[in-house]
Amino acid sequence: MATKEKKSGGKKGAEKGQVQGAHAGVGLPVPEPRLRNYYVKTVRGNLAKQFGLKNLHEIPNLEKIVLNVGLGEAIKQPKLLDGVIEELAIIAGQRPVRKKAKKSIANYGLRQGQEIGASVTLRGARMWEFLDRFITTAIPRIRDFRGLSTRSFDGRGNYSTGVKEQMIFPEINYDQVEQIHGMDITFVTTTEKDDQAFALLRELGMPFRGDDKPIVVQAN
Repeated sequence: MATKEKKSGGKKGAEKGQVQGAHAGVGLPVPEPRLRNYYVKTVRGNLAKQFGLKNLHEIPNLEKIVLNVGLGEAIKQPKLLDGVIEELAIIAGQRPVRKKAKKSIANYGLRQGQEIGASVTLRGARMWEFLDRFITTAIPRIRDFRGLSTRSFDGRGNYSTGVKEQMIFPEINYDQVEQIHGMDITFVTTTEKDDQAFALLRELGMPFRGDDKPIVVQAN
């Protein structure tokens, strides 16, 4: 009985130790995203100088990033959308919302209200972390990449680009992918001027076509 009690006590002690053995970062403030630090310390000043902006609120900034996936195959195979939702959640770091058809189209067998895609809007830390991963990790994995087009600004300071497959994001496990699909990514800025938005994104490291090389963000 004594031996059993000793073993039991040891087990409880181990379990207790597991609970108490939290990681060293517990209680410490979450570090600010690397790319946002770079914006504050470097990019903001460069933009103010380039455009002669004296008011801090006039300096272009990134407001949000929207990821959108349209899946026409979901009309006949609704379960495919479940996989897209899971993959998009892994890529973005937050749960996407399902997009529904606004009207019926008989020729395509589409009914109003039917789920045909998904989207997620990133702000704050998740937005900066996604942009960092997109520039430094995902884009270099695009086959035969020759730079992003500079013709995809909307005239209101926002930029959109598309990727052909989700596999450029290393978080996605190829063996678990049911179907290759692309997505549209929109970068919404605080300025309504395309030239300022272009300068902002280029300063942050977006490798636009014609650039010699993307700007390298140095770690703190």
